[in-house]
Amino acid sequence: MSDNSQKSQNSKDSQNPFDDVGIEDILDVMGCRTRREIINLLREEPKFVSEISKELEIGQKAIIEHLRAMEEIGILTSSFKKIVRGRPRKYYDMPNDLNINITITKNSLDIQITEDMLNLKQLPSGDEWSKLLDIEKRIDQGQWEAIEELKNQIRLYDNLKKRAEYILKRTIKL
Repeated sequence: MSDNSQKSQNSKDSQNPFDDVGIEDILDVMGCRTRREIINLLREEPKFVSEISKELEIGQKAIIEHLRAMEEIGILTSSFKKIVRGRPRKYYDMPNDLNINITITKNSLDIQITEDMLNLKQLPSGDEWSKLLDIEKRIDQGQWEAIEELKNQIRLYDNLKKRAEYILKRTIKL
């Protein structure tokens, strides 16, 4: 590892949940195709083991081992949620975005792991989030008319933000 990589590791923001994670651990997790597929599923929404197992057509025991490895190093988190019938389910989620930059040159190998604090997930309500994910999916599938819908959503969010800021400003004055 180059000196630059070590410096960037040491100077990372102390709030970064990946500060105590070794680069080897991250690369080990990311080097596994199944784990990357799990991460891809979980970036859409939290899921429980049998959902992941079914979607990837991989046994639940194997999925549990992959989830455990990723949870141990902080890429994933889990929480229990009650369901109408039966015992609570354990859902897995990706609470933070993770950026891994690998630069290989003739004279150096530099690996940087960072978390973009602007990308921390603060999700809107379920309906709004679902609508946004649907628009994203349609754009990814080449349905370009969904771009106009996305622009409308952005305008709506901007107006909501302005209103929230106005309420806060008005409240602080009281």
